[in-house]
Amino acid sequence: MTPLKIRINRISNVTNDVPLPTYATVGSAGMDIYAAVEQDLIVKEGVTLLVPTGFSIEVPLGYEAQIRPRSGLALKHNIGLMNSPGTIDSDYRGEVKIVFTNYGKSDFVVKRGDRIAQMIIAKYERVEWIETDQLSETERGSGGFGHTGISQ
Repeated sequence: MTPLKIRINRISNVTNDVPLPTYATVGSAGMDIYAAVEQDLIVKEGVTLLVPTGFSIEVPLGYEAQIRPRSGLALKHNIGLMNSPGTIDSDYRGEVKIVFTNYGKSDFVVKRGDRIAQMIIAKYERVEWIETDQLSETERGSGGFGHTGISQ
């Protein structure tokens, strides 16, 4: 597989010791994103804040960068991302920041270089709406939430 080439920029020389996003294994879909905090950041229970990453990216037109939580932080510390998945659009050039939420019952400390989220680059399609008075029929029809039945 030929990798998609995307330009990335460190925000300043101060972030040179913080790794750029990296794949943990050859089978990883998401790249780990690291915290570029200047000093330990205490995230109180129930608090959401922005965590800097120290980089900006140039996502190609027709792609987005999806920011997702790390499952280990969710399971072990009740840490998640409020707007998951977050989207970095192709025309955004500012620093990527993580909307980091502590859903737990105790404070959580983010240290410089901690893996705080993951990023997936995904292709997307733009649509053009065709307004109509009727849609095609399906077996499901307009059946909504729980329509297919969930046994308990």
